[in-house]
Amino acid sequence: MAAAPEDVPELARLLEIDPYLKPFAPDLQRRYRQFNKTLNDIGENEGGIDKFSKGYESFGVHRCADGGLYCKEWAPGAEGVFLTGDFNGWNPFSYPYKKRDFGKWELYIPPKQNKSTVVPHGSKLKVVITSKSGEILYRISPWAKYVTREGCNVNYDWIHWDPEHPYKFKHSRPKKPRSLRIYESHVGISSHEGKVASYKHFTCNVLPRIKDLGYNCIQLMAIMEHAYYASFGYQITSFFAASSRYGIPEELKELVDTAHSMGITVLLDVVHSHASKNSEDGLNMFDGTDSCYFHSGPRGNHDLWGSRLFAYSSWEVLRFLLSNIRWWLEEYAFDGFRFDGVTSMLYHHHGVGQVFSGDYHAYFGLQVDEDALIYLMLANHLAHTLYPDSITIAEDVSGMPALCSPISQGGGGFDYRLAMAVPDKWIQLLKEFKDEDWNMGNIVYTLTNRRHLEKYIAYAESHDQALVGDKTLAFWLMDAEMYTNMSVLAPFTPVIDRGIQLHKMIRLITHALGGEGYLNFMGHISKCLIQLLKSCDFLNSCTFKIVLDSDAAEYGGHQRLDHNTEFFSETFEHNGRPYSLLVYIPNRVALILQNVDLPN
Repeated sequence: MAAAPEDVPELARLLEIDPYLKPFAPDLQRRYRQFNKTLNDIGENEGGIDKFSKGYESFGVHRCADGGLYCKEWAPGAEGVFLTGDFNGWNPFSYPYKKRDFGKWELYIPPKQNKSTVVPHGSKLKVVITSKSGEILYRISPWAKYVTREGCNVNYDWIHWDPEHPYKFKHSRPKKPRSLRIYESHVGISSHEGKVASYKHFTCNVLPRIKDLGYNCIQLMAIMEHAYYASFGYQITSFFAASSRYGIPEELKELVDTAHSMGITVLLDVVHSHASKNSEDGLNMFDGTDSCYFHSGPRGNHDLWGSRLFAYSSWEVLRFLLSNIRWWLEEYAFDGFRFDGVTSMLYHHHGVGQVFSGDYHAYFGLQVDEDALIYLMLANHLAHTLYPDSITIAEDVSGMPALCSPISQGGGGFDYRLAMAVPDKWIQLLKEFKDEDWNMGNIVYTLTNRRHLEKYIAYAESHDQALVGDKTLAFWLMDAEMYTNMSVLAPFTPVIDRGIQLHKMIRLITHALGGEGYLNFMGHISKCLIQLLKSCDFLNSCTFKIVLDSDAAEYGGHQRLDHNTEFFSETFEHNGRPYSLLVYIPNRVALILQNVDLPN
């Protein structure tokens, strides 16, 4: 029986915004009903999503008020579960868990006679699993809060993290910015020194520069622990552990707290689209089966990434992932997330080999993984319920409609999506065209072509272009000459001069037209530009003067423009706007004009 339109409270509004969705209204209604059903089931069976998303308070290893230790794991395929470590001389079977319903296992270890805990802070631990086939497996708890690799060891060690004086946050979260200006960053490569940089280094040396440049948000990648450093944080092994490469958990908390003191919002690059195949120090084969946290068989493997794929409809997987969202929000005071690999989550084909032409049939039907979509809706609902000012950004290349519309309209609930077509456009132009052949109409179309009332984060390049299998814009423009001819001690060569001028123009027009927010990857953009583009206005009948000139000397330009020149708008309609103005501008130059008839 077809669902009534009122099943989705504000569906009519979504269909008004995007009439092309009308034939797919039943799909939107079904998705919303499934979201509501899952939310209601959590309420009936777990006491609500608030309680359900606190799995980290019971799963893993916890010190009790009496000094004892409470341990809990979910290992439905295990024959037996044990705890071992420094505390018992690594005897694998002296502390067995008791089997409970639904694949859960529990253990209570009484305190010592002096009421101190048997497992002190800093102890090494392992969960021992005996599989149904008779194997003895040493595992790290999926809920481990700190793991580290010592010396030349290949695998990570699980360290029981229970400091006597945990970090206490001193500063409140900043208010949600009206327009995001994001500095995407990787703590480990934030230093010019030839070593992995630390949380402390980033806090003391990088945060002040980010603040001074005018950014109001940082997006931290490679924070969730990953055994393979060259994955840039996208092959997660321990989901609740902050990477120990850069320091201890308290130092990451200090970083976030310091950013908050500067009024900077902090987002985490969260990876729930897949997980590392590691079993010794990852989630894979935790209980001896391939189906504990993941789909069994081919559906549980991402062949292109060489990783495992979550079974999003599984009750305990939902608990694990939703608790992970809450953990980073509450334990580390992050203000939101950039969700990685959303396209891979949304479709059974994971976007591999697909061309999304804009045909809406690609976004509905059996190719859509609605279990994953429902999880994303639940994650957005949780984040925005706990912290209404939290921010969620979807990395989706498919352009799925309504992904950034409210859940109450039948949407996915994200606040923003990445404008992923924009950096691809710049790379295409730099690879295939001379700049005198660039089509400005096509560039402007790409920058402004976005779904109505869905907010976008514009960027000329991110870590995908700068680090992962590609070159930065600067290298595409200037390549090897940057090593030999990019110096203030000698005149610029034509290649360097062209590269610098175009580099400035690309970033300025992307910032100005590309979206409702802007992202820059660990590079410095003009402080003046960031400040000027906080707000903009439409033309009316008034006088303008130059306030930013990419040809000025301080930006490596040729000083060809007189900043005393006044520009006058006229009642001459152009491109559907009632006013326009004519500007003399040399080649490879970009300007920002200010209305001088208005008060400062």
